[in-house]
Amino acid sequence: MYKIISDSACDLSQAYIEKNNIDIVPLSVSFDGETYYRDGIDITRNECYKRMVENPGVYPKTSLPSVEQYANVFEEYAKTNTPVVCFTISLIFSGSFNSAINARELVLEDYPDAEIHVIDSKQNTVTQALIIDQMVRMQKADLPLDLALKNIEKVIDSARIFFTVGSLDYLQMGGRIGKVAAAAGKIDVKPVIIMKNGDIGLGGIGRNRNKLKKKVLSVADKYLTEHGKDNFVVSVGYGYDASEGVSFMNELEEALDVKLNSETNVAIGIVSGVHTGPHPIGLGVVQKYETL
Repeated sequence: MYKIISDSACDLSQAYIEKNNIDIVPLSVSFDGETYYRDGIDITRNECYKRMVENPGVYPKTSLPSVEQYANVFEEYAKTNTPVVCFTISLIFSGSFNSAINARELVLEDYPDAEIHVIDSKQNTVTQALIIDQMVRMQKADLPLDLALKNIEKVIDSARIFFTVGSLDYLQMGGRIGKVAAAAGKIDVKPVIIMKNGDIGLGGIGRNRNKLKKKVLSVADKYLTEHGKDNFVVSVGYGYDASEGVSFMNELEEALDVKLNSETNVAIGIVSGVHTGPHPIGLGVVQKYETL
C-alpha cells in the first residue's frame, strides 16, 4: 500500500481527506501584512473570502510549502518503507512542486531506498481534487503502483477546468493569466477561462454573469461530447457564494446531462481564490482511469 499526499491547493473537504487517509501539506497565506502559515487552519477560506469582499483593495498572497514541511512528511513514510505519491498544484501557480522535489532529494540522502513520487498535477482546486480521487480509486481497486502512476499521467492530460470570475482585478494583480486578462480587460468584459496541461487559455468573453456561466457550460459540453461524456468524472468548484454553487450544480447536471461526483465538488480555497477573487465559478473534468 502507498500513501497519497497533496498540498492544500486541492481543496478536498476534510471529510474526504479523513475518509481516504490523505496527508495535506499546507501553503501559507499573507493578508494585509499578516501571515497565516497553514492554509485552511490558521485562516479559513470563508474568513479569507469575507475579508476580500469587505476590503476589495487588499490582495492576499500565498507562499509555497517549505522544503522542510515536505521532508518531514516524506521521512515519516520513508522510515516504514511506505511508498509515497505526492500531488502538487500546477507550477504556473506555485513552486510547491519544486519544494517537494527538493525535499525528496533530502530524504533520499538518509533513506536511499525510499520510494517517493512527486507529481505536478498541472491543475489546481477542483481538478487537482479529481486527479487525486482517481488515484484513490485505483488504490482501492488494488492496481499496482506502477500501473496507477502510468494511468494518472493520462488522467492529468485529460483534465480541464472551465470557469469564470467576478472580477479581473485579482487575475491582473497576480499576473497569472497575462494575455487572457489583458484582452478581456481592454473591452470591460470577463473571460471564460480554460485550464489544461498546466496552462490557461481563453474560452470566450462576456459581461453578464448568468450568460458567462452558460458559456462555461457550453464550452465544457463541447469538450465532453467530443471525448465521450461517459468517460469523464465532473465536479463543480465555487467561491464565496455557496448558494450560487448549489444552483450551478443543478444547472450543470441538467444542461450537460451528466451526474456530478458530489464527493469532489469543492469550495474553492484560498490558494486559488487569491488569484481568481472571491467569486470564481466553474467545473472540472477528468477522464476515468478505467476508460483510458
